[in-house]
This record gives sequence, structure tokens and C-alpha cells, in this order.
Amino acid sequence: MQSFIADTGITFANINDGDGEVFARFEVPYQPGWAFVARDGTVTTKIGVLTEAELDQELNRLATN
Repeated sequence: MQSFIADTGITFANINDGDGEVFARFEVPYQPGWAFVARDGTVTTKIGVLTEAELDQELNRLATN
């Protein structure tokens, strides 16, 4: 996992979910997968690669709610 992060230049928070517990909790079947957790605990899951615009849209949605 660390070599993938280094190779791709990822700078955002990520986890090593070796036993799959977190992925299962947020219903993420494979990577790349995204779980956006709102202040009220509502989870929006996105599966697959997100464009910069899509990621910005999700983050802005969270920031304004």
C-alpha cells in the first residue's frame, strides 16, 4: 500500500484495511472506493476513479451541509 501511495503521489488521508472491516462497513467492494461521511453520519459511497471535479463536488457538498 505504501509503495502505491508513493508511486501515485497521493496526498490525502488513506487507510490500510488489511482485514476488509472498514471497506465492509462502508460497502466498498474494491479500490478505488470513497466513503464520504457527513456531519450527521450519513455516508455516501462512490466506487471507481473520481475526477478532480467530482471529488471537489463531494467535498463541497460535505462542507456546506
